[in-house]
Amino acid sequence: MGWMSVTRARFVALGAVVVAALAALLMPVSIAAFGRDGTLAEHTEAVRARHAAERLGAPSADLVLAVTHDGHAGRTAQQAVQIVTGVLVREPGVGAVWSGGTQDQPGLRSRNGADALVLMKLDGSVHEREETADRVVERVRTATSAETVQASGPSWTPARMDNRIEHDLLRAELLAAPVVFLLLLITYGSFVSALMPVMVAAVAVGCTIPLIGAVARFVDISSFAVNAALAIGFGLAVDYTLFLLARYREELACGQTRSEALTTAMRTSGRSVAFSAAAVTVCLAALTVIPVPLVRALAVAGVSVTVLSAMAAILLTPACVVLLGPLCEWGDPFGRWRRTRLGHSSAFWRRAAQVVTRRWALAGGAVVVLLAVMAWPFAHARLGVLDHRIMSVDSQVATVGERVRADFPGAPEQLVTVVLSRPVPAKQRAAYLRALARVPELTNVRTVAGAAGGGTVLTATAAARPGSEEATVLLQQIRALPAPVPVLVGGRAAEVEDTLVAARRALPWAAALLSVGLTVLLALFTRSIIAPLKALVVAVVSLGASLGVLVTVFQDGTARHLLGGFTVTGSLDVSLLLFTLAIALALSVDYEVFLLGRIREEYQRSGDNRAAVVEGIARTGRLMTSAALAVAVATTAMATSSVSVVKMIGVGVSLAALVDAVMVRGVLVPAVMAALGPANWWLPAARRGRLFSDSGPAVGERKDHSWFSAEGP
Repeated sequence: MGWMSVTRARFVALGAVVVAALAALLMPVSIAAFGRDGTLAEHTEAVRARHAAERLGAPSADLVLAVTHDGHAGRTAQQAVQIVTGVLVREPGVGAVWSGGTQDQPGLRSRNGADALVLMKLDGSVHEREETADRVVERVRTATSAETVQASGPSWTPARMDNRIEHDLLRAELLAAPVVFLLLLITYGSFVSALMPVMVAAVAVGCTIPLIGAVARFVDISSFAVNAALAIGFGLAVDYTLFLLARYREELACGQTRSEALTTAMRTSGRSVAFSAAAVTVCLAALTVIPVPLVRALAVAGVSVTVLSAMAAILLTPACVVLLGPLCEWGDPFGRWRRTRLGHSSAFWRRAAQVVTRRWALAGGAVVVLLAVMAWPFAHARLGVLDHRIMSVDSQVATVGERVRADFPGAPEQLVTVVLSRPVPAKQRAAYLRALARVPELTNVRTVAGAAGGGTVLTATAAARPGSEEATVLLQQIRALPAPVPVLVGGRAAEVEDTLVAARRALPWAAALLSVGLTVLLALFTRSIIAPLKALVVAVVSLGASLGVLVTVFQDGTARHLLGGFTVTGSLDVSLLLFTLAIALALSVDYEVFLLGRIREEYQRSGDNRAAVVEGIARTGRLMTSAALAVAVATTAMATSSVSVVKMIGVGVSLAALVDAVMVRGVLVPAVMAALGPANWWLPAARRGRLFSDSGPAVGERKDHSWFSAEGP
């Protein structure tokens, strides 16, 4: 692809403008295709229990209305409930309504008897149910008052969460963009070159939305997953463009012509960009084995934006350089204070690498100890599933959610559903009900639905919050009870627990796929067996440090006031934690690819491992730091969000980028490579086939018929 951008620069630039314009036109349709939520695993026992209960006449609530007394109109809550239910039964799209206004639903009345819940089952698709929810809430508030009716539930809360997240991420991007531009201006010393990565990132992100929208026609992809992935993709696109321009600048400084410098940059750093994008894709694609829709949506969106970021960087960067020519170096407001320029060897990083490689045991050991201390809190990490508590405590979503849970004993979140799969004699059913009633922390056990010749639906109220240790123990006790027929246990607590179990079972498979994929990919890149294994071990060490900090801050709540405050739930959402870890690991491998590529190039020139490590660090240290800062700025802005999981992604990714670029690539990697010596590049002779043979173009080898050469493929 790179050769086409060099020889047909105008064609590529025009094509990019046309594609970007089409993407802008398709964006509204694409956004409409995105779904909601997806935080719970599919095909679990709890999901089967919900479907079975609905078939037997016990539907789950899509919309929950908390109705209070209307002091201005002089109406009691029961009178307001009658008005609300009267409005609802006439509304299209409302399938069923039940409330605390009737004697057979005592759990839907508040503990003080003053307020009541109105629950309803809505018809249609996810978007149709959301539209119905918006319409009926407006109607009932008009019929009573806004203060009388407060809404929550699956067809109401996720949409409000997504809207808040979308607003916060847009604000974060607007905050980050000028800071990233200033950072790039300082790095490049040129207004034009500083604008180029931002422009490439904007094109990549903009074109990703229609692509994901097309995929969303066949696979459920939530809008939150798209927004989170795009925020990460912006940083990746900036990084890829930064690496290409840096190598171009370096070759210019070495005396090459612009055409020669661009060809060399595309052959070396361009190859690294392609392998880096492949590595990020492997990390994210491995998550698709996790049977949680949100995790898979994050993976699909992440892979899409990564591939398009790499394509945009490889295609647009050389085209812009060819078209702009000398203008790429124009406008350096910091020129009078600048000692070195991007692409020049860094004296600081050279001295640091020399010290580290001479005393590799001391330097590497110190960093390992520090990273181990940072990782230690992960030993008590607890996984969970997000709920309304991710919102700020003063948001209506969080306030209503907590009020419903605290004031109403029969709140939908607290219900446990038990479905008897076949008809049971009355005596045996009564005995099973008594056994359920004896389970600690389980109250209000009763039969709510059944069908002749079918099964029976039982419900009970659990005091434990879904996702807590108490809820886990309670579910184990219920499922361990002897039953007259096979039973299915459902409810919010069961759905959360089954999701966590499903994720834990799939994690080893995801880890295996990721490890094998990265090992093969890095082996192809380095033509070595030792280097890929070393890279994985170092990446895991780096990842552990980020995990430990996330547990300390977001699970334990330490120093949360520094991030604006948030509700501490005592757990980390499994979907977004896995996404954060995948991105952190991908960044680690991303930087490893560029560093290994440069060290290998120097090693092929000199044959001296230690000198190659020092030269590689000296040439890439400043670039790695700048790239990590660009990613850190783009993601740290996410910490300004009022939504705790968005804060977690921002803090986790930015911390991982900085730790990896400075402590790991600057100290630990050169220490390990100095210790291994020439063994870094060892490959068994029996394995040296055509693919790994040194007769092919090596990393950074100057060979004009390379696939990135200006002469064509």
